[in-house]
Amino acid sequence: MSWSLLVTLVVTSLGLWPTQARLATPAGPPPSLSEVRQRMGIPSTDELRGQMDTVGFAANAEQMAAVWKLSEEPPAPEAFAPLPPAGVAAVICPHDDYLYAGRVYRKVLPLLTARTVVAIGVFHRYRQFGAHDFLVFDPYRAWRTPDGELPISPLRERLLASLAAGDAVQDAAMHDSEHSVEALAYWLHHARPDMALLPILVPAGSLARLDELAQRLARALATIMREQGWQLGRDLAIAISADGVHYGPDFDHTPFGAGGVEAYVKACERDRALLTGPLSGPLSQEKIEALFATFVDPADPSRYRLTWCGRFSIPFGLLLLAHTARALELPPPQGHPVAYATSVGWPELPVRQLGLGETAPANLYHFVSYPAVAYTVAAGGQP
Repeated sequence: MSWSLLVTLVVTSLGLWPTQARLATPAGPPPSLSEVRQRMGIPSTDELRGQMDTVGFAANAEQMAAVWKLSEEPPAPEAFAPLPPAGVAAVICPHDDYLYAGRVYRKVLPLLTARTVVAIGVFHRYRQFGAHDFLVFDPYRAWRTPDGELPISPLRERLLASLAAGDAVQDAAMHDSEHSVEALAYWLHHARPDMALLPILVPAGSLARLDELAQRLARALATIMREQGWQLGRDLAIAISADGVHYGPDFDHTPFGAGGVEAYVKACERDRALLTGPLSGPLSQEKIEALFATFVDPADPSRYRLTWCGRFSIPFGLLLLAHTARALELPPPQGHPVAYATSVGWPELPVRQLGLGETAPANLYHFVSYPAVAYTVAAGGQP
C-alpha cells in the first residue's frame, strides 16, 4: 500500500476530511466581465463564448486541421499498454499549448466519440474570484471554435435545476477567464462536428464537498440518460482537463532540487507511479481519496502537495464518473493509462509556421508534464 493511500485511509476513518475548503479572502474585488474579456484573444459576446488563448491554441480552421495532422507525426508520447477501443466513458487530457502537448491530445481525445461531452475544467483563477465549494457553469448558447460554433448541450438547464442551492453558479466572467476547457473542446469538435458540450469548472473544494456535488450531478445525469436511452461512452462521456506536474522555482515546487536532469527524471517517475497506480485499473473511492491527498493537503485543499493543476478537476471528474456508472448499475469504470509526455522531453510540434507559439517557457528548471488516461465501462445495466 502506498504512503499516500495509507494516509488517506487513516484520515477518512477518523472522519477528518473537512466539509468546506479553507480559503483566504481575495485581496480585492473579482475581475469584472469587461476586464476579463479585454484579456481574451477573441472576446466573447453575450451569446457566444469567445477564445481566451489564441497563442497556444488554434484559432481558425486551417490551423486546427494542420495541428491535427502534425500531431500524428513521431516521436509518439510514452505509451503504457494497447489503447482501449474508441467509445470510452471518460478521458483525462492535458490542456497546455499545442506545440508542447499536441501529440498527447491526439492519442487520447479520439478515444472519446460520444455526441454529448461533459467537460470538467480546471479553474486556475478561482482565488481571484473567491470561488470554492461550488460548480461553475457557463451561460452561453454556444462556444466559438476554430471549426465553427459548438453548441452547449440542453442538459445544462436540467442539471442546474436538479442541484441544491449553493451547488452551482452560471458565470460568464469565470468561464471567459479560463482556457482549460477550450483546449480540449476544439479537438473534440474537430473530430466530431455534431457534438454538444457541457462545460463545468471546478474551483477549490474539500473532497467531501466535491463528492457531494458529484453525487447530485450524477443522479441527475443518470436520470436523463435512462429517459433518453443513452449509454455511457456511446452517447455521453466525460472529458477531464488536467496537466501534470509543474516543476521548478517559478511554480514553487522543487522537491528534487531546483531542476536539471536528475530532478526531471524523479518528477517523471512520480507521475508515472500515479498513472500506473491510482489512475489505473478499477476506479474506487479509495483511489480518488489517495489522489486528492497526493495533490493537496486535505485539511487545507488550496495548499498544493503535488503541483498537478487538475488537483480538483481530476477527483471531481472521477467521482462524477464513478457515481454515474453506479447510478446506471454499471460495474466500476476501468482506468487505462494512455500516454505521457513533458514540455522538455519531446520536440516541439512544428506549429510555429502556423502562427502558434508558447505561453510559457520550457526547460529543465521550468517544465510541465502531460498525462493521459482513458476510462471504460462494461456493457449492461442500461435500457
